[in-house]
Amino acid sequence: MSGTPPPPAPVPPPRAVRRRPPLWLLGIVGFVVLALILYLHGLFVVETDDATIEADTVTVTPKVAAYVLALHVSDNSAFKAGQLLVELDPRDFLTARDSAQAALDGATAQQEAIAAQFAAQAQIVAADASKLPGDRANLAYAQQEVFRYDTLARSGAGTRQDSQKTAADFSVQQAALNTDEATLAAARAQLGVLRADADMAAASTHAAQSALAQAKLNLSYTKIFAPVSGTVANRTVQTGNYVQPGQALLSAVPDEVFVIANFKETQLAGIRVGQPVSISVDAFPGLTLRGHVDSFQRGTGAYFALLPPENATGNFVKIIQRVPVKILLDGTLPDRLAPGMSVEVSVAIRSL
Repeated sequence: MSGTPPPPAPVPPPRAVRRRPPLWLLGIVGFVVLALILYLHGLFVVETDDATIEADTVTVTPKVAAYVLALHVSDNSAFKAGQLLVELDPRDFLTARDSAQAALDGATAQQEAIAAQFAAQAQIVAADASKLPGDRANLAYAQQEVFRYDTLARSGAGTRQDSQKTAADFSVQQAALNTDEATLAAARAQLGVLRADADMAAASTHAAQSALAQAKLNLSYTKIFAPVSGTVANRTVQTGNYVQPGQALLSAVPDEVFVIANFKETQLAGIRVGQPVSISVDAFPGLTLRGHVDSFQRGTGAYFALLPPENATGNFVKIIQRVPVKILLDGTLPDRLAPGMSVEVSVAIRSL
C-alpha cells in the first residue's frame, strides 16, 4: 500500500566510552621510568662536565741576554720540531768565542813550550847523570893510587912528593864527583819545577778549553729552535726586544692534546685504566670524540692547591673532593681542538 509509512531506521547500539587514566598515574609511571633509566645509566656510565682539553705546553725562553734579531714565527703559526723560531744578535757572543779561542791558543802554546823545556831538561839530567860513573871510577883509582904511593913512601921505595900528589889527585876527584852530583841534583830539581809548570799549563789549557766550549754554547743559544711540533700561542716577543734569560717569549702548544676530567672521589670506584670514554666538546656541538682512561693523579686537586685545606683547624665541613683523571684521545682530532676548551666526559665502566 502506497500510503503505508516506512519502518523506522535501526538505532545503533551505544558506543563504549574509553576512560583515560588519571594524570597523577601517568606522572608516577613517568617518574618511575625516568628513575629506572637514570639508575641503569649510572650502573654503566660515569659522567662529569668538570673536564677540559689539556696539552703539554712548552714555554719558549732564551738562555742568554741579547736583542732579538729575527722572529721566524707569528701569532698562531704552526711549526715543526727543530724549526728555527727566534734569532738573537750573535755579535757579542762571536767576540767572546774568538777571545776564548785566542786564550786557548796561548795556553796551548805555553803548554807546548814547557813540554819542550821539560824534554830538554830531561836530556840535561841524563847527561849529568852519565858523568857520575866516570867520576866514581876516577875517584876509586885515585884512592888506590893514594894507598899505593903512601905504602911506597913508607917503605922508602917512593918519594913523599908522589904520595902527596896522589892525595891531592884524590881530593880533586872527590871534589869533581861532589860537583857533578850537585849539578845532577839541581838539574833534577829544575825538572820538578818544569813538571809543576807543565801541570799548571795543562790546567790553564783545560780552563781555556772549557771557556771556549761555554762561549760556543752561548753562541748556539742565540738561535732558539722549536722543542716540539705545534702552534704558537701567547707570543710576547717582537723583533728588536732585549730579552733576558728565562723570559717567556711564546708558548709552543703541541699537536698532541688530552683530556683532564675531574671526577668526584665517589665516582672513582668503577673507573679503571683502559676503559672507553666518550667526549663531547662544547665548541663543536654534535661532535663526539673517543678516548680511553690513561691514569689517575695521586692526589686531589685541592691537595696540590696553593693554599691546601687544613681540616684540623676550625670547624670541619666535609666536602666531596675531585681527582684529576687523564684521558687520551683516539683517532683523528679536529684541527681547532685547543687546550682549555670545556668538554663533557662519559666513561663506560660496564658493558651491556
